[in-house]
Amino acid sequence: MQPSSRSRRSFLAGLAASPLLASAASAATDAFPATVAHGLGTTTIPRRPQRVATVAWANHEVPLALGVAPVGMARANFGDDDGDGLLPWTAARLAELGAEPPVLFDEGDGIDFEAVAETRPDVILAAYSGLSQADYATLSSIAPVVAWRAGPWATDWREMIRLNAAGMGLSAEGEALIARTEAEIAATLARHPALAGKSAMFVTHLDARDLSVIRFYTAADTRVKFLADLGLVSPRAVEEAGAAGRYAGEISAERIDDFDDVDILIAYGGEALRDSIRANPLTGRMKAVQAGSVVLLGNDPVGTGANPTPLSIPWVLEAYVDRLAEAARRAR
Repeated sequence: MQPSSRSRRSFLAGLAASPLLASAASAATDAFPATVAHGLGTTTIPRRPQRVATVAWANHEVPLALGVAPVGMARANFGDDDGDGLLPWTAARLAELGAEPPVLFDEGDGIDFEAVAETRPDVILAAYSGLSQADYATLSSIAPVVAWRAGPWATDWREMIRLNAAGMGLSAEGEALIARTEAEIAATLARHPALAGKSAMFVTHLDARDLSVIRFYTAADTRVKFLADLGLVSPRAVEEAGAAGRYAGEISAERIDDFDDVDILIAYGGEALRDSIRANPLTGRMKAVQAGSVVLLGNDPVGTGANPTPLSIPWVLEAYVDRLAEAARRAR
């Protein structure tokens, strides 16, 4: 799936407007040695990185957005519809930079430390990741590592940019990227006032064969944080689970009335799932299901971009907000 023409134009224009060049050395602004504090320690980067590697989901998008082609990065394992290991916004940005695809690390069984080492990186970016202390120690024997700050997989897109940009000596440029992205979100929301104040719940998994438990992302998860960026609020159950420090929660479907304050239900699945939750005597009682204000996402760019990243936001923003706004207009 390609982005709308408006999204495509803004995607290219926003990146073209950046003053950065494809060289970290020519664009860097921070002094070295540099230190970056994170949840697994404090990393010192002795000199300006020339070879940047990334591990885990989407960290490579920060150097790419800032004009730096990484030497190695994780192969896409979701949303890669042509099987080349690159999501469409990644491929587009590499083409914009005139860069060849970097080495792609297969992380199906965890981080491939040997492959990372073979790229001879000066820094390894992993701000959005599930790195354990052992992973961090092994990677640190290869090169300085920038890890998550608040917790595994809890880094939102802004913090991903800030941490990874600091690891390259590009903090000011990272802040400029955040500002451009926020401006694009604001402009898109101005065209979709129906979203303002509506509540939304993002379900982690619904099995059409077993709807006895509702599992959902909490307010601590990046997908839900992005919904807040889009003017949506979290229902009570989502907020309570997030306050307990969990990125996911679950409630028995017998307590379905706990979701009476959900205006929009978001889930991964197709029409078979929609039919199942309508027909089920418990989930069929949900206000959002009865109103038809359900957004179903697939293994495509919009479904992938619902977990926001620096390059995916401008690529899928218009299409994702369109779907949410349509559901919002149906909500009771």
